[in-house]
Amino acid sequence: MMYRAFRTTRTATLSVAILATLVVGCGKTGSTSGDESQDPAMSETDSLMEMEATMTPDTTTVPTDTTNIMTDSQMTNDEAANFYQISTRYGDMVIRLYDETPLHRDNFRKLVEEGYYDGTTFHRVIDGFMIQGGDGNSKDDDPYNDGQGGPGYTVEAEFNPDLFHKKGALAAARQGDQVNPQRRSSGSQFYIVHGTPLTTEELGQMVTQLQERDPAFSVTPEAAKAYTESGGTPFLDGQYTVFGELVEGFDVLDAIAATETPRKLGEQTSPALTDRPAEDVTMTIRPLPEFAAQ
Repeated sequence: MMYRAFRTTRTATLSVAILATLVVGCGKTGSTSGDESQDPAMSETDSLMEMEATMTPDTTTVPTDTTNIMTDSQMTNDEAANFYQISTRYGDMVIRLYDETPLHRDNFRKLVEEGYYDGTTFHRVIDGFMIQGGDGNSKDDDPYNDGQGGPGYTVEAEFNPDLFHKKGALAAARQGDQVNPQRRSSGSQFYIVHGTPLTTEELGQMVTQLQERDPAFSVTPEAAKAYTESGGTPFLDGQYTVFGELVEGFDVLDAIAATETPRKLGEQTSPALTDRPAEDVTMTIRPLPEFAAQ
């Protein structure tokens, strides 16, 4: 299964026509059904915010619900259980899971408990947009299947207008609307928003154009403050489930986002590898309950 994220570029107007699916199909060229996936061009254009994301459909059997995915673990709602450390060669990041998204929270806990994420990589990195990882396929020696894997199930969407794509937001990748109209999340692949700050004018233009495709779209004052001061990807709000946030290690996020990729180096390569770091950024994830006491 491929999970991809959107990229933003700044100039004059907002391009939202290409808003498709985010991170479920990060960086693949192949497709296993009619929803063809290929690496987006993501070239600089005369647009305020260019959003591109493609993914290939999951080839695994997907259950209709996630009732059984948490039965092997004894979950707790204690705040201390929501903190996790993601360790990479660039350093450590600390994330906090949201209790407002219990399905995603408990699924993430379960996968960490099983060691699923250990040895996976951030296989798709776009500076100013996001870093994406969590695919079990990234543990093997075939870079072309990164973004196509997962645990064999999806998770029901848990959209919440109070949880938005600010810098450091932790969100779930998914397949596109054409094959996934319920916008169910990947069972494992996630991304952390990098983003860049927007001016008030840029954010206003973006909101206006997003409302043309969805009149109900809005940005809360809290979100607007975050987008203009720290950055983020507001065009993903209501499209992908945000289920946590980075609370420490923003310097590590910046370092990973800045890592060299063929796109960043201007190299011609297979679309499947365009945003893949030249040197693997491998991760391990462990619970960090002691962080809550700090």
